[in-house]
Parts: sequence; structure tokens; C-alpha cells
Amino acid sequence: MAPTLVTNCIRRLRFEHGEMTQQQLAERIGVTRQTVNAIEAGKYSPSLEVAFRIAEVFRARIDDVFLYNRGPATRPAMDGAPCE
Repeated sequence: MAPTLVTNCIRRLRFEHGEMTQQQLAERIGVTRQTVNAIEAGKYSPSLEVAFRIAEVFRARIDDVFLYNRGPATRPAMDGAPCE
């Protein structure tokens, strides 16, 4: 399975929110720990609903949690990486 073009800051956000475990996040958003692991690792893109639930847990905007990487030819210039 190829990695998705969607990257995320979930790991950093979990640790910024009291070192939340993948299991704790999974329980709050209604998925399995394995699903959180796959999303965090970039092996699986969440549904839009799950992405919004994740952002809500961290009180963040969805584009502060997830970034769609279109590729260098089409990506607009950014001031920094989304997880910094």
C-alpha cells in the first residue's frame, strides 16, 4: 500500500495535549487505535468526518492538523512545515 498524499501533525498534537495515547484519541473520535495509527503514519486517509473529529479534539482547524501534498510542481509556497 502506497502512502497517502495527506500528511498530518497528529503525533505532535497528541503530545501537546497531555501526551494523549493513540488509544485515548481513538476512543474520543470513535475509531480503533489501529485506525489512528494508520492515519498518523500516513498509510490511510481518514474520512472527512473523522478528520473533523480529530481537529475538534485538538481544538484546531482541520488544515492545522492535515496537509494535502500535491507535489512540488503544483504546491503553493508555504512559510513552513505544517507541524512546526
